[in-house]
Amino acid sequence: MRHRLKDVAERAGVSVKTVSNVVNGYQHVRPDTRARVERAIAELNYRPNLSARNLRKGRTGVIALAGPELDVPSFAELARHVVAAAERGWTVLVDRAGGGPAPGRAATGIGDHLVDGLIVGPLTPTAGHLAGRDDGTPVVLLGGPGGPGPADHVATDDAAAARAATAHLISLGRRRVAAIGARPTPEVAAARLRLAGYAAALAAAGIAHDERLVVPAPAWRRADGAAAVRHLLTSGVRPDAVLCLTDTLALGALRALHEAGLRVPGDVAVAGFDDIEDGRFSVPTLTTVAPDRERVARLAVALLADRIDGDRSAPPRTLTVPYRLEPRESTLGR
Repeated sequence: MRHRLKDVAERAGVSVKTVSNVVNGYQHVRPDTRARVERAIAELNYRPNLSARNLRKGRTGVIALAGPELDVPSFAELARHVVAAAERGWTVLVDRAGGGPAPGRAATGIGDHLVDGLIVGPLTPTAGHLAGRDDGTPVVLLGGPGGPGPADHVATDDAAAARAATAHLISLGRRRVAAIGARPTPEVAAARLRLAGYAAALAAAGIAHDERLVVPAPAWRRADGAAAVRHLLTSGVRPDAVLCLTDTLALGALRALHEAGLRVPGDVAVAGFDDIEDGRFSVPTLTTVAPDRERVARLAVALLADRIDGDRSAPPRTLTVPYRLEPRESTLGR
């Protein structure tokens, strides 16, 4: 038997309006009244009819999280946090985003009639591609450059984080610091920002920037990191440290260095970016930049909720989330 608000109200001895206020999280309910209502909800195993509620508000009760590569660990971990942050209000639809003029719609197949809002994950087209959107769906962008844009934006300061990681490598006495993961496409703003931070750290230490030590990668996967290291080792410009623009690249780099008979960090120190779980269990464990991914997800969902419930014409907001450097065995040794 499916119970209604009226049943809960009768059990708790309050009005239907009071039950509705408790269910919807309104604060102006007396604590003892709230406790009675919550007890009645538990006893009756009452579940709100979200479909009916959303229908009354003209909503779907669904938001979407779009990312370019759904099986990349950093995106999977982000998705877990977004689902947790949204679970009281929405179902989260996860879809793949690619290029194209509107990453939130044409590139994902998600239109405004299907979702209440959209969070566009890292490595996807941003401001320039969203400028032509006309479907009215609220959007929050993750990662990439901050500053004014056509949508709300949550990001870590990638340039500062990469500079800190590179400075850490230099502080260990490394002078031939390579960078792996340059991307040729303009959409990947994170690559540009992280490489800018890398170059700034070299300049601050008085180390000449050697373009031969900057190796591109067609994608940010383990195989690409391994291939980049093999290229470095056969090019005649052997590094004594490697900054990988993601942890997945770093895990591939570790494998290629092992196959080449080089010790990490004895011969080559390695640092990554993202603090994925795999890096805490690799051998050696991986030094990395750790963005506060849970906070990124919470802020993104909060910004989206503000747009869905509030003023959609207000100027876009940019929120910057802190990071920390996590030195581990791949630079410090055991």
